[in-house]
Amino acid sequence: MPGSIRPAAPSPSRVTANLVHFMPGARTHWHRHPLSQTVFVTEEIGLCQRRGGPVEVIRPGDRVLFEAHEEHWHGAAPNRLMVHLAINEGDDDHAVVHWQEPVTDEEYAAAA
Repeated sequence: MPGSIRPAAPSPSRVTANLVHFMPGARTHWHRHPLSQTVFVTEEIGLCQRRGGPVEVIRPGDRVLFEAHEEHWHGAAPNRLMVHLAINEGDDDHAVVHWQEPVTDEEYAAAA
């Protein structure tokens, strides 16, 4: 599983903010967030994809909103690192992410 995400702060604060660094070619597993995720790209070039949708190239200044329970993955382009700020809100059980299967090398190669 990709790097760990700390659980949300106790109520009433349920928001987490993580600065995430991806080395070239690194990517998350498919995953979803119970109450959405907002990603702000801060450095270099990345890729993201919603389940069944096209691959998107994301660059510094881009904001990507993944709706609640929307399955997706994101990571760095094959030859570039990517840094993003991920904003998540925990649900009533403080869950912020539900990890699924890995993005296969074939899926990633088709995206890149």
